[in-house]
Amino acid sequence: MKKFLCFLLIGLVFSCKTKKSVNEAVASKELAAIKVIQGHYENQKDFKTISIRANAKYKDDKQSQSVNADIRIKKDEIIWINVKLLGFPVAKALITPDKVSYYEKINGTYFEGDFRFLSNWLGTDLDFFKVQNLFLGNAVDDLTKQNYVVKIEDGLYKLSEKIKGNTEKEFSFEAANFLLKKEQINQVSENRSLEIVYPSHLKQEDVFMPDEINIKATQENQVSIDLFYKNITFNEDLNFSFSIPNGYSPINVE
Repeated sequence: MKKFLCFLLIGLVFSCKTKKSVNEAVASKELAAIKVIQGHYENQKDFKTISIRANAKYKDDKQSQSVNADIRIKKDEIIWINVKLLGFPVAKALITPDKVSYYEKINGTYFEGDFRFLSNWLGTDLDFFKVQNLFLGNAVDDLTKQNYVVKIEDGLYKLSEKIKGNTEKEFSFEAANFLLKKEQINQVSENRSLEIVYPSHLKQEDVFMPDEINIKATQENQVSIDLFYKNITFNEDLNFSFSIPNGYSPINVE
């Protein structure tokens, strides 16, 4: 359950209230990496808050679960998640630029700390903004900070870092709107990898979002999360209240 809840912190995404499929295109002509990056960032729109309802299916080598979640985002400030199993709340999380907090009711435990446990787990440095990008279907990293080479592979524009270190990252985009289709993060020496796939996208209020997301994290074992989006609304006045119940026991997440 502890691993399940932690992966939900970075795995639960959202869906659209009125679904409108986005047409995608196959990459056919060569482009400079900067053109792909600029096209991707032109999709980003401003908002104040997002309210989300989502379904998720989780599976590892020991268990599988299906849950619902209410997700609220105050842009660049708060990510709030309420996880429900069979209609009953089982966990709540609050992510800010400073820390990650959550508690789960089944064992009466809680965690408060920084992003190191997520970073170590997924093999890439994570912070609030990278987690927020993952929720929004944007590239996890700021692509303007590195130099990339681009090639066409499987009908997508794939960006790879020119200088590769221990952590190798690749980002693949479709050609119509340069929407992110897949990102892969491999930590070679630790034999860890993370693959995030966006099979399809929607557009609501001129904002592109994923319709589905598939996350696969591999270390000693493999964990997969398949997410399906139900409903999303923008710019409502939302409540982000969060407090750890009395009597809960602290845990260390490694």
